[in-house]
Amino acid sequence: MDLKIRDLTHRYAKLEVLRKINLTVESGKIVCIVGPSGCGKSTLLRLVGGLEQPTEGQVIQMGEPPEGSLNPLTYIFQDFALLPWRTVFGNIALVLEGHGLGKAEITKRIEDVLARTRLSEFANVFPKQLSGGMKQRVAIARALVVNPAVLLMDEPLSALDSQTRELLMDDLVSLWERERFTACYITHNLNEAVRLGHEVVILSRRPGEIRETVSIDIPLGERTAENPELMKTQNLLWNMMREEALTADRQLTET
Repeated sequence: MDLKIRDLTHRYAKLEVLRKINLTVESGKIVCIVGPSGCGKSTLLRLVGGLEQPTEGQVIQMGEPPEGSLNPLTYIFQDFALLPWRTVFGNIALVLEGHGLGKAEITKRIEDVLARTRLSEFANVFPKQLSGGMKQRVAIARALVVNPAVLLMDEPLSALDSQTRELLMDDLVSLWERERFTACYITHNLNEAVRLGHEVVILSRRPGEIRETVSIDIPLGERTAENPELMKTQNLLWNMMREEALTADRQLTET
């Protein structure tokens, strides 16, 4: 299933946050969205996911979701959002409740996604026993268990230390190589964007408009931190947004 975002504009009262966003997230691709602080990245994701309705424009779901999909659009947040009184198995089961599934089907889905995300041995562990990286792996498994058409990822690695972030990026690459999932990925980290994105969309300062879309043709499995072409692309992205990022930072500090 493709997502087509057409002429999306959003305002809060008189404050225009986004202006005329036109973007397609193609099936099997990861589209990363970057931009200076306050440019409307997370607002755009909420509009795409239907948590808010745009002032103008529309988000169109083109094609059919995967077979067995319980929720075509599924979020992964930066704060994990795990229930501390539930085990890993129980936290994943939470999103399957209310769908009319039998116990056997729920167990089958959870065991399958635990295996896919290499979490099987942690099924009966509680969140307090897990590292930050492991908690985010559980959050990813919980999103995948509903078999979504598109993952909506709102800075999912920003709460993690640099070493854990590297490990999770490797995990996401391995998962994509096996399953070719589709994602709209919000990040302020340009290293994440070039390591994971088939396309990187740069938003301008508020009101956020698309300044540039950069396609990266290097296969995900070959995108090491030392790859010179990848470093060149990261520098290109930073040069495109540097001045606006500095201006946005000064404005936020003053307010």
